[in-house]
Amino acid sequence: MKKYKDEKEGQRDFYESYLTLINNNLTMEDVLSDNTDGIINGNLLEFKTNINDLNAVLFQAIKYQSAFRIKGKSIPANMLLISLNDKKAYLYKSDDYLAEIEKVYQGGASKDNSGFSSDTPIAIYNYDNDLEESQLIEVLRSNEFTKINIDENCIVGWANRYYTENPSAKKSDFIGDETGKVKIIGEIRAPKYFKEYINPYTGKDNVKFKYLMDKLNDTLSKKNLGAFYTPQKYCEKSIELVRKAIKRVPKGNDYVIIDRCAGTGNLEAMLSDEELSHTIVSTVEYYEYKVLMKLLGDKVRHIIPPTEKEDTFNMGLVRGADALSKEYIENPVIKQYIDNPKCTIILFENPPYTEPQAVEGQKVAPWKNSFVVNEMKKECSGTVSNDLGNAFIWSAFKYYLRQPTDSYIVYSPVKYWKVQHLINKKLLKGFAFNRRYFHTNIDACIMCALWSNEEDPNNDKLEIRAFDIDKNNKLVDCGILPVYKIYSLYSQLYNDKRIFQSDIQNGITLGLDGTESLNKSRIKPIYNENMIGYMIVGSSGFDKPDLESSMLVAGCYRGNGFFLRKDNYLEKLPMFCASRYITYNREWTERARIMKSADGAERFFYDVKNHNLDNFLLKCLLFTCLEMQNHMRTFKGSDGRFYKNELCLDNTNGETIATTDIKNLLPNTAEKKLLEQWNKVLISAKATKEYNPKLTYGVYQIYSELDISYKDEETGKTVWVYSDLHGHLQTLKSLVKEYYNTEIVPTLFKYEFLK
Repeated sequence: MKKYKDEKEGQRDFYESYLTLINNNLTMEDVLSDNTDGIINGNLLEFKTNINDLNAVLFQAIKYQSAFRIKGKSIPANMLLISLNDKKAYLYKSDDYLAEIEKVYQGGASKDNSGFSSDTPIAIYNYDNDLEESQLIEVLRSNEFTKINIDENCIVGWANRYYTENPSAKKSDFIGDETGKVKIIGEIRAPKYFKEYINPYTGKDNVKFKYLMDKLNDTLSKKNLGAFYTPQKYCEKSIELVRKAIKRVPKGNDYVIIDRCAGTGNLEAMLSDEELSHTIVSTVEYYEYKVLMKLLGDKVRHIIPPTEKEDTFNMGLVRGADALSKEYIENPVIKQYIDNPKCTIILFENPPYTEPQAVEGQKVAPWKNSFVVNEMKKECSGTVSNDLGNAFIWSAFKYYLRQPTDSYIVYSPVKYWKVQHLINKKLLKGFAFNRRYFHTNIDACIMCALWSNEEDPNNDKLEIRAFDIDKNNKLVDCGILPVYKIYSLYSQLYNDKRIFQSDIQNGITLGLDGTESLNKSRIKPIYNENMIGYMIVGSSGFDKPDLESSMLVAGCYRGNGFFLRKDNYLEKLPMFCASRYITYNREWTERARIMKSADGAERFFYDVKNHNLDNFLLKCLLFTCLEMQNHMRTFKGSDGRFYKNELCLDNTNGETIATTDIKNLLPNTAEKKLLEQWNKVLISAKATKEYNPKLTYGVYQIYSELDISYKDEETGKTVWVYSDLHGHLQTLKSLVKEYYNTEIVPTLFKYEFLK
């Protein structure tokens, strides 16, 4: 009997022996998934060289099954624990351990498994015995699954799977219930598609999922409606702003708190009964409306609409509850308070956020044709109307707030005030919250602001206190954050818009990876001897820092940049440097608060002209040459021209513009270290088989073309063919980050490239 020292070797031998007997189309790669040792039909396999503790190994398999359930994946009915050196397979049934599978576990599945108690295996197969081996094969051929129960821990995973596998399905198809006027029974209550995998959910309504309702929307609705979930801890904190607004209510006045996008009412959950008695709520999504009615219907002053009628359900939405419609603005229930001078209006909202692009075959997302957006366009120029949240903010001041003591407490990224200048109101108090906890995966700054309905046009700085949420679900005070208003953009003052008579319009265009593109170009493919390349630095924000930040040797087919010319390229480099800020400063307090501006252009150009910034510009050049997002390559284009990377430090084939100009830099210790590390990278690059001595290489081309890797079939890990080159590149990357934040960033802030 062969003995194994390595589990992977035994696992490979097992699959080589049995996969062809189960399904000869399967490979080992096909059955490996989700960090498990393998799933074959309705069987989860877990291998050990020797199983010394069946309880611990079974518990590891149970943790895998728990993760499957949460992700919306089918639960194999069998759990097979394979002791390779004993040639034994222990069979357990998942259904016997469903209670443990339906728990949520933290940390790796292979850790902290001692102490678990299991029953005797259903069967033990000694697969060194022909009869028992054939029995094991029959088990591996079985394709049954254990039905799980839907709860708040797993419903999002099953919803995502349902919409992925049924692209035309709606929310009603998934979570529909028998309450209300519309009795559509959804998949979770009467499984059809998942009938082999889930038990019917027996909850009468969907209140149990109140904090997840936005995540349970179908794919199209998610894009059209946007996300407006608010974490409980942030809801609690924002109540402070509501109570501050209530204190402003003039003596003798009534007041109403209006939330036009309440979802299931989690913002209002912390209001007192007295405060709720002054509250008006609505939500446009039907199943959220039903939960909202259940939770707050007997506590608030009004819900819009007050009751469900036969025509309330409108293709998954609530008729009369679209806050961007003229019908809603003229709703008599709300308007009676707006028209009453003895009533103070307080809006308290986390408006939905969604991207402006068209959705799945629609020419325009429906909200972009709403009454509010069309009215907004009459008063607001530019792209400000492309943001769904902005429509709520603009309409709040346009249609609801009338008196100086009226207030608006609103959650939104700061750009509506900072860059777009949508409002110029007086800030009474504000908080900064981490966007990650709003059902997103992005660390970024969300401002929760209490605005007074008073003009404050000369205020160019706000101060807001930041709060994170720790692993114990406690608020963490992160201090005061300043927010500065931006008045001018790179494209207005810094981009090189010159056109030369010598420009030839027969060049090539490139993709963001620096290689030639066959895509239809949005720009004229210009060529000129005075060009170095093409710079993309994006707009004011950092929403997609790698898509909106790049250097290429020729124009990008997507446009959104400008051509670099030899006579002034150095003074343009700070823009590229600034565009990398979020990459090296990923704290949530920075993203969506710090942005790019050209407000310091006058001072910058003055100091450039007077040579006060010569050394700084050379520092920017050094950073640009060593920064991975500089995607300039050397190659021969389809137009027959040879394109050389001039912004790199490889002088193997003669000086580049960069190597010529960088000689004027008197390197400090950090810069000497960077240059030494670059030399190590270049030496290692030249030692690779793929190196082409005719090319002039920058860091990115070395990384892309020479730093090659493959995945080890046994371990699944990435193996780098040239480990010394990869190691030198990684070290260079770390040094570049440190250099950037120490030597570049302070001056970028000084001249307001970052603000």
